[in-house]
Amino acid sequence: MYDRKSQHENEQQSSDELKRIPNAWMQFMRSGAFEEAWKLSDKVLAAGVNRDPRLPRHYQCVWDGRPLAGKRVLVRCYHGLGDTIQFIRYIPKLKEIAKEVIVWAQEPLIALLKTIPEIDLLLPLHDGQPEVGYDVDLEVMELPFIFRTTLDTIPSKIPYLHAEPLKLSEEHKFNVGLVWQSGNWNQARCIPFEALTPLAELNIVNLYILQGNAEEAGWQEGFGIHPGEFDLYNYARVIRGLDLMISVDSMPAHLAGAMNVPVWTILHDQADWRWMDQRNDSPWYPSMRLFRQKDKGDWQKVIAEVAKALQALAML
Repeated sequence: MYDRKSQHENEQQSSDELKRIPNAWMQFMRSGAFEEAWKLSDKVLAAGVNRDPRLPRHYQCVWDGRPLAGKRVLVRCYHGLGDTIQFIRYIPKLKEIAKEVIVWAQEPLIALLKTIPEIDLLLPLHDGQPEVGYDVDLEVMELPFIFRTTLDTIPSKIPYLHAEPLKLSEEHKFNVGLVWQSGNWNQARCIPFEALTPLAELNIVNLYILQGNAEEAGWQEGFGIHPGEFDLYNYARVIRGLDLMISVDSMPAHLAGAMNVPVWTILHDQADWRWMDQRNDSPWYPSMRLFRQKDKGDWQKVIAEVAKALQALAML
């Protein structure tokens, strides 16, 4: 006899297992056990989770498991600018197996992405359809899973984004860029402007305010040097002209890392999985050093640590 109760119990058990996967996946990624995380991703893929196109784009899984070899592959960049910058590094690896690589990316990034020769076709992302023929599509953040990345196989050809340096000063001072706000969606990543005072007291550096909408983010005249606003390509040129970029977990940190510019990334106590746990470096960006908030909400200690390290570095 068909046992509806047993079927319901099995479905419930399967549903409960899927609900537990995100936390377990995060723990594996944080500890560097990427292989174990991909086993969980296999289960999510098989279950067809988050494949509803009506979901917000950044929640959508796109790849359905089909092979990419010899295919026209569309790479959809549905997350933030920093996410695209971090994972676009996989394009050369993708091009090794795909017939054609099409990237549908955020318009501000287009000029920078043109410096990746393995992209066959580059299209600006919009709210409609990509209006291009393809055989297989995927989301750019799915590429580490597709290639079963381990700590040892993260694509390491860096820099992979390129821009000519734009020097803001010819003074023989240490030139440092600063970003302290990461956007409104996660305020825990943002540092209150008043907590940055120790950095402004370092007279041996040129401290450039590269925070977008700096005045709205609390910036006050007299604190550092505000060179104005830039489009993203020229912003990249400015970063390339620095001796060091200091940023919270936001797009500028990824951009500096992708161009192999020395970058210090300041993290809050519950940092994103990609920065892993208890590390002061990043396997994704060799030029990056991580500074971690020890206690929730306490930015004073970590800023004091950054200021001390900056003074020591600038005096070398």
